[in-house]
Amino acid sequence: MLSNVQILFIAFHALFVLKIVSFEVTEHIFYPFERDALIQLREMMNSSANLHAKWTGVPCHKNQTNWNGIACENWHVTHLVLENIQLAGSLPPAFLQNLTFLTKLSFRNNSVYGQLPNLTNLINLEQVFLSKNSFSGSIPFHYIQLPRLKSLELEENVLVGEIPPFDQESLVEFNVSQNHLSGLIPETRVLESFGDSSYDHNSGLCGKIVGQPCPVLPPAPSPSSTPSKHKKKKVLKAYIIALIAAAAVAIPLLVILVFMCYRKRALRKQKSSNKQGNKMIWSSSADDLSKIIELEFLDKERPAFNLDDLLRASAEVLGKGRLGTTYKALLENAPAVAVKRLKEMNSLSKKDFVQQMKLLGQMRHENIVHIVSFYFSKEEKLVVHEFVPDGSLFHLLHENRGVGRVPLNWRTRFLIIKDTAKGLNFLHHSLPSQNVPHGNLKSSNILITQQANGENVTYQSKLSDFGFLPLLPSKKSSENLAIAKCPEFAETKKLTHKADVYCFGIILLEVITGKIPGEITSGFRGEDGSSINNLSDWVKMVVNNDWSPDILDMEILSSKEGHEEMLKLTELALQCTDLAPESRPNMSQVLEKIAEIEQMSGDQQQEQIES
Repeated sequence: MLSNVQILFIAFHALFVLKIVSFEVTEHIFYPFERDALIQLREMMNSSANLHAKWTGVPCHKNQTNWNGIACENWHVTHLVLENIQLAGSLPPAFLQNLTFLTKLSFRNNSVYGQLPNLTNLINLEQVFLSKNSFSGSIPFHYIQLPRLKSLELEENVLVGEIPPFDQESLVEFNVSQNHLSGLIPETRVLESFGDSSYDHNSGLCGKIVGQPCPVLPPAPSPSSTPSKHKKKKVLKAYIIALIAAAAVAIPLLVILVFMCYRKRALRKQKSSNKQGNKMIWSSSADDLSKIIELEFLDKERPAFNLDDLLRASAEVLGKGRLGTTYKALLENAPAVAVKRLKEMNSLSKKDFVQQMKLLGQMRHENIVHIVSFYFSKEEKLVVHEFVPDGSLFHLLHENRGVGRVPLNWRTRFLIIKDTAKGLNFLHHSLPSQNVPHGNLKSSNILITQQANGENVTYQSKLSDFGFLPLLPSKKSSENLAIAKCPEFAETKKLTHKADVYCFGIILLEVITGKIPGEITSGFRGEDGSSINNLSDWVKMVVNNDWSPDILDMEILSSKEGHEEMLKLTELALQCTDLAPESRPNMSQVLEKIAEIEQMSGDQQQEQIES
């Protein structure tokens, strides 16, 4: 008998394959930035039209679309009309800039609030209907630069400010009534052609067009009849100006003088401290760290550097995480290192800290960062490890999205997933006595190195921030770590290595969907009415509603290869994030499954080549 989960994934697989096949037999014309813009709108707004279920797949196929409120021409979105659907929320900033073929825009009779949308460079736009909402702020001046604008309806909002000087010859419909506009209506030929009804119920508007004279400004005060007083005022004014000018020159000079004195004193102190033999001061201008410390070195294979080298190194902040702040130290005669300044460990004994650091420092694997040295005092604890230069998986997946970004292709994502599984599996085998060997596995703690190989770039991932959970004094201090998202943590059950497996499953879904864990919270509800507040629940909801291809990141949706791998890894991720820890696979089984998926994909590609 097939289980419910197996039946679910068979249906998921069949639907997915049918949609991929139907997509591939058509011409491969697809404009992802147009879909991205509409998906931004879908994700940020609520409505009665259930756009989350209906806006899926590709918006335009030639001149056809299945998306509600959308019209297409030559594969491009030309109409965006969402009227009377209780659309609520603030529009995503500049989301329309990627819909450059748009000719009609309408949000009539909804509950949209915030600034009016940015329509810059939408030179094809002819009709704009934004009436009966809650738009606020002023009418953007760039609206007068829309060359083909025929209709502009902005009535029944809460707009303020003046009316821009619309004078497009194409404009034949115009209405800004029932707002809070004020000031002189520009006397352009176009604006004069519209009747009073276009301007009604704006008590502050004035001018010839509405037959309401504008208030007369009060006359300038007449010159004083007493010349002596006038001269005194002039002298006093000149005196004040002279004082201000003198202060403007003197204050910067004083600041520079104080800074130079302070810097000279600091340099004198540093030179004095450099003479203290095997002691050092490691100071960071970024966080004002200044402590006399002795480092204990663990990695004997790395090029040697002494304490004076580290003292002279410049430092910059790499990031501030849950466990503390990490700095990059640039050494003169050795590779750069990362220095992590730990927090919330002041109650820890030196014996426990040193024992754990030596244990972690002995481990060597290509997919975990190597710990170089450490320092312990009652107030300060530092861990020095190799510096990994090319950012993190979080950076590669989420930062700088939009026009000009180089997408992270599926093959690279798959290799990063495999490296991460290998590193985590190694930790689980090397630290069997620790219930949760990593404890803080998330995409920002998967560091990346890139190597150019001709025209190709290869990526290698290394796990960081592992092994610190046993050093934390209480469960409360571990609430900020990645394992706190596991169901068993909230239920105060005993944590095991399956908590790491859960975190790995979330990373799998993050790589496949392109979504940030923890941000899937706006307006989603499960079938039982419960809120959707994590990535695993969201993917299950999507699959259950039979719009499964929509889980894929836009950057890999149109990929010709890898769809089978994406499907299989999604299934594996949902197994890893099962609510019951005992139902999750261990990391050895996860690694075996990834190898099977890779082998299956390789065999299929070989068959295609041979055929």
